[in-house]
Amino acid sequence: MKIKMLEREYWYGGYVHEGIIEPIGEEDFRKIDLRNNRTPNQSMPLFLSTKGRYLWWDRGFAVTFNRGMIEIDEDIVVGEGYQNIKGAYLSAMSKYFPFTMNGLNMELFRSPIYNSWIELTFNQNEKDILTYAEDILANDLPAGVLMIDDGWSDYYGKWTFNKEKFPNPKEMIQKLHDQGFHVMLWLSPFITPDTVEYRETRDKQLLVRNKDGKPFITEWWNGHSAVLDFSNPDTIVWMNEQLGRLCDLGVDGFKFDGGDSIYYKEDNETYGNVTPDEQSLLWAKFGEKYSFNEYRVTFKAGGMSLLQRLCDKEHSWGDSGIKALIPNSLLQGITGHPFSCPDMIGGGEYLNFLHLSEGALDPELFVRHSEIACLMPSMQFSAAPYRVLDKTHFEHILRSVQTRKNYQDIIEQLVLHAKETGEPIIRYMIYEFPDEPVEKIVDQFMLGSHILVAPVSEKGAAGKDVYVPKGDWKYGEEWIHSLGEYRAFSSTQGIPIILERA
Repeated sequence: MKIKMLEREYWYGGYVHEGIIEPIGEEDFRKIDLRNNRTPNQSMPLFLSTKGRYLWWDRGFAVTFNRGMIEIDEDIVVGEGYQNIKGAYLSAMSKYFPFTMNGLNMELFRSPIYNSWIELTFNQNEKDILTYAEDILANDLPAGVLMIDDGWSDYYGKWTFNKEKFPNPKEMIQKLHDQGFHVMLWLSPFITPDTVEYRETRDKQLLVRNKDGKPFITEWWNGHSAVLDFSNPDTIVWMNEQLGRLCDLGVDGFKFDGGDSIYYKEDNETYGNVTPDEQSLLWAKFGEKYSFNEYRVTFKAGGMSLLQRLCDKEHSWGDSGIKALIPNSLLQGITGHPFSCPDMIGGGEYLNFLHLSEGALDPELFVRHSEIACLMPSMQFSAAPYRVLDKTHFEHILRSVQTRKNYQDIIEQLVLHAKETGEPIIRYMIYEFPDEPVEKIVDQFMLGSHILVAPVSEKGAAGKDVYVPKGDWKYGEEWIHSLGEYRAFSSTQGIPIILERA
């Protein structure tokens, strides 16, 4: 089928990882295949238009935006007549991925999340976890959710604490709770071969298989593993038993990593005869019941009760680093993933933090990332800012955290609103101002419908030009009347430029 693009029509959707190169306009040529998620972030078989149209197909589809013509090889659902992108989104959402019974815990949005990965990498251990928590509080950061990352267990599939690294896990968790932290553990759907758990899950037919009936061994970033088949109800029972024992120790929830479609194959044999994308979705559905959860990659999980993080970003000023945070987070919201996190502050690529003595860390970049994150749905630290930054730059981080605290009530109201209505928490300018020329603005955003947030993301910049929509706005103690125009604003490191709509 072919669809002619309208004058000044722009499209958003598909792969969250490609938000940095959207929207797609009449002058663009883009080929996008949504039938198999090859990206490290969320995928939705959905495109939305600023002219009130949408494209949807439940199984995913291949589409070519060919300089004013949209070409699709099969007949899919085309929704029309919804006036603007907000109307198109609300219509598609209500029909295909409605928000129901959202159980995410508000603590995920209330204070910063702290992830132990960059500080400890694979050497997760009880002593250093407790020190990490104590140092957070000693440096005047608030307690929040604390994620213990990969390395706390003996191997993948044996989801019990390593006894040498964690001699007293129940007491450790209780101590963290007493300090005000909520504890989450890293998990994956992988099983290390040649282990008791591998033989058990193999014999019970709980693993994804090759055509010859033998367990499929996938290669992922940490090696080679068997993969649990979540299309089998018995797999869910087995995994529930593993995690139930952890919850009995006081664990509050889990960071569900892996599950990427690329770690399965189209010719895999599974209980439910599912595709790689469907297996990825089943992994997401499994974790949805936990009120504390986090996912990095999903297929067609719009509307689900999941905290969805952007994939690891480089510690850089470019498109693979800080530049992608706002546009990709905005695309999360408009594709049904409003409960989002713009990666770990400073960048989640831990290799960037291994050579700090060689000047690899840019403190200004670290602070600007915190500035971007502070008024997004959730903000997450991993590299301890008080360790990697000097006193002045760390004070800028504390400003970001205080800024979030100042707007905490509004953030929580918007989280509740998103749970009930599916509306994004942070929004494209075009979502709120459909009659203004803001289709391509992706370096500022609306927090709800009344707060404009414009973080600085250019190295060395002392401020930025911000598009101020028509009407009256408050900037600090100053009132501004705008006719719909760009205005220059100075910036304080750690605090984004914020305007409040009258």
